[in-house]
Amino acid sequence: MLSEQGLLRLSIAVTVLVAGFGIVFGLLSGSFSIVFDGVYSLADASMSVLALIVVSLIRRHTTDGDAHRRLAERFNMGFWHLEPMVLSINGILLCGVSLYALINALGSLLSGGRHLEFGFAIVYAALTSLVCFSLAALEFRANRRIGSDFVALDARAWVMSGSISLALLIAFIIGALLEDTEHAWLGPYIDPAVLAVICLIIIPLPIRSIVQALADVLMVTPPALKQQVDEVAEQVVAQYGFLDWQAYVAKVGRARQIELYFIVPSDWPAWTLGEWDAVREVVGEAIGGEGPNRWLTIAFTTDPQWTR
Repeated sequence: MLSEQGLLRLSIAVTVLVAGFGIVFGLLSGSFSIVFDGVYSLADASMSVLALIVVSLIRRHTTDGDAHRRLAERFNMGFWHLEPMVLSINGILLCGVSLYALINALGSLLSGGRHLEFGFAIVYAALTSLVCFSLAALEFRANRRIGSDFVALDARAWVMSGSISLALLIAFIIGALLEDTEHAWLGPYIDPAVLAVICLIIIPLPIRSIVQALADVLMVTPPALKQQVDEVAEQVVAQYGFLDWQAYVAKVGRARQIELYFIVPSDWPAWTLGEWDAVREVVGEAIGGEGPNRWLTIAFTTDPQWTR
């Protein structure tokens, strides 16, 4: 049973191997699309290393022990905010690498293409397709249990890498079949043409992750979570006879941050702290999601100014 950190470590190791394999075979075959695949994998591996560091920090901060106490002394608010930052940087970097490759592919097409050794290229594309799709399947299956945004993004990245390699394999086989035929003149154009098509396909793919990650960085209020908290607060106000409430919610990576203020009548009879805590228990259970990644603050006041 692989953990989130175990999957990311495995992904990093395999990515580095595939990237080195791709760069070597790309140089041997003369294929810029294979070199791009290797560089793309290296960029993805560097982001996976960052993701692994962030996951380790979050886990240590949310787990009891000496490591938690040391981190909590310096980072009271935790490390959840780093997760969407890494996700957004990852997506932007992969889009940037793909855009650069697209420009180079178009330039190569305009200059007459490039000669390619299809034998080396076919071996590379076949092996990497098998590796990429196998690891993607492993991560998707494991993430049904883990539920990690990092693992989900990494699995999608493996699908993209596998799709790139599969498209290259098909193109290289076609190019090899065209050799020594009347259409052999198309051979030099196959590599840059396929690379351009692949880049056009994969550039938009990380955009959804980038948008979601930036929303988390900017602490945009998630409508569904806000509606859920408001419904709970409305029921509590009706149940206990409070005057009103004010809720502030945000999703930051895997964390849900909720601040809920209830406005109590100024002539409310004195309650013990235990009685107020009992109301907090009711609210917390109704909101759900209790665990190390839920940051829930519930306060009571007679002055609406304290809720703003």
